Amino acid sequence: VHLVESGGGTVQPGGSLRLSCAASEAIESGYVMGWYRRAPGNEREFVAGVTYAGRIQYADSVKGRFTVSKDITQNTIDLQMNAVRLEDTGVYYCASGPPGPISSFWSWGQGTQVTVSS
Repeated sequence: VHLVESGGGTVQPGGSLRLSCAASEAIESGYVMGWYRRAPGNEREFVAGVTYAGRIQYADSVKGRFTVSKDITQNTIDLQMNAVRLEDTGVYYCASGPPGPISSFWSWGQGTQVTVSS
């Protein structure tokens, strides 16, 4: 599956931004969809994800600020980012794959840059 992110940009601390990810086809049955990010100089980290059944998980660092939503009919997953902080800066990647550790079965988007700056 081909994943394409959109919606990145520059936002001030405390502001909001909405990222979208569109899949080229229906997500494989049982697969999860989610968002990861890589900040400058850091490893890639999990941000938020939705299981095929609709169970949602968030990284502790974004709980209460970010909201992830999935639309099965449109094959999309969005990430609403509110009350953003400087440390939210990074490249955000949409991903999909089987539950469990990331593997070669996972598909990734090209990434979209989010910069939080005053």
